[in-house]
This record gives sequence, C-alpha cells and structure tokens, in this order.
Amino acid sequence: MGNTNRRARHRLVTSVPFVLLAGMTLAALIVPSLASDGARDIGDVLATRLTPPFASDRLGHWHLLGTDAFGRDLMVRLWVGARVSLFVGVAGSVLSGAAGIALGAVAGWRGGVWDRVITALGDALLAVPRLVLLLVIAALWGPGLGVVIVVLGLTGWMSVMRLVRAEVQSVRLLPFVEGASALGVPPRRVVWRHVLPNALGSALVATTLGVGNAIVLESGLSFLGLGVQPPTASWGNMISGGREWLLVAPWIALVPGIALIGTVVCATLLGEQLAERHAAQRARPATEPPTAPPDARAA
Repeated sequence: MGNTNRRARHRLVTSVPFVLLAGMTLAALIVPSLASDGARDIGDVLATRLTPPFASDRLGHWHLLGTDAFGRDLMVRLWVGARVSLFVGVAGSVLSGAAGIALGAVAGWRGGVWDRVITALGDALLAVPRLVLLLVIAALWGPGLGVVIVVLGLTGWMSVMRLVRAEVQSVRLLPFVEGASALGVPPRRVVWRHVLPNALGSALVATTLGVGNAIVLESGLSFLGLGVQPPTASWGNMISGGREWLLVAPWIALVPGIALIGTVVCATLLGEQLAERHAAQRARPATEPPTAPPDARAA
C-alpha cells in the first residue's frame, strides 16, 4: 500500500510540469480570442494607463494584472506574448533538433570526411557563445519573428548532432543492422527505418530541454530590440517596455518575467523527466535479442 501511494505521488509530481505547460498553451490560444477589442487595443490612455493589478481604471474596467503605460490590459498581452514566445521556443528547438538529427545521422553513418567536417563545424560553433552568434546573425539579417526562429535553429543543432552521431555509431554495429546491410537493404532505408528509431531517444530529450533555452534566448533578443518587434507582444519586449516603469509600476515587467521563469522551469523539468525515463529504459535489460528487420529477411 505504501509503495502504491508513493508511486501515485510520484506520478502526480512528475505530471505537474506537463499539466502547467499544457494549461499555458491552452490559455494562450483561448484568452486573447475571448478578449474584447478594447482590452487589446490602445484606447483612452490617460484613463486606463498604469492601473495596478486587481484594480479598476477610471472608466470602471477591472484588470486582473493591471495595465501598462499605454493602458493595455496586461492579462491579455501576457497570453498574446505567450503565443509568440511558446511558438518561437518550440519552433526554434524543433528546427535545431531536426538539423542536429540529420547532420548527426550523416556523420555517424558515413564517417570519414563527412564525420570530420560536420564534427569540426559543430565543435567550432560550440566554442563561440550562442548569444554572440544570435546577436551577430540577428543584427545582420534584421529583427523579426521568422529571423529569430531560423537563427535559433542554426545555432542550436550542435549538441543534438553530437548525441545522434554517437548513438548512430553504436547502433550501426548491432547484428540486425549488419544483417540488413548484408542482405542488400539500401543504406538509406537501413538508416531511416532501423538506425534512426533506435537513436532518437537522446535527441528528443535534448530537443525538449532546448525549448526552455530557446524561449530565454528569444526573450533576450526581443529585450535588446533584435527579436519580435512591437506592437507584436512577446515576453521579452514586454519586459523591455517595463524597465523604465520599475519604480512606478513594477507589475509591467514582473508579470511577463514571472511567466517566463515559470515556463522555462516547467520545460526544463519536463526535459529532465524524459531524460530519466530514457536512461531507465536503456538500463533495462532486453528480453529478446535484436533480430534482422522484416524487410531485410524478405530481401
């Protein structure tokens, strides 16, 4: 009974990050759509600006999280910014993960010159701080949502590539892979159908862990004026816009700052849980030895 209760508590605790992230995503999709035009747009600035949280403005409208210097409702802008920040974080991490998986598979399977060139390129980029690369590329290309996603993808693939490369190099030596190659299965089919599925676990964990980092980097670029540009809301430019009001209206910067911290913590905890589960699965002894794939036997 005690073990059952402990397992139930463990499942409850481990599900908290996923539930919070799912709830934030749902709120980001629903809340801005339900908000009135007056809550999203700039209206009577003098009557609505700098309203504290849990207070009403001079027009009698109540604001849960207050308003900013232009009288815009922070509750609505928080979830509008969440749309941008969450999308950029997920899209940038997925793009970098896909590039890392592709390059790691080529380096691990082909070896030789391909391996040396791709590994050297990844090591060279890892030696340069990612924020410096982001600032340089964003400054050269100009700010914007699409630029931020592409830049995050181009500067975040190196660690995923190294993981996939190591996994592919170990999986390709297994008997069922050698058997498939010996039976004439095309190399591309062997890699796509039988090598990559056994090497993707670590890459998926690294990609999940990269979501929080991508959100932070996007917010940093937006904070510096090189990311998402106003009037489009993101947590980074919301924090940047609240800097000059920290002493008068600190909630303008605190609201998106707390949301940013909470999201990054939840994404990191979710990634760590996936890493622990993946490590446990790899440590579990196999019940059956790997066999040649069906298409290899048919060949």
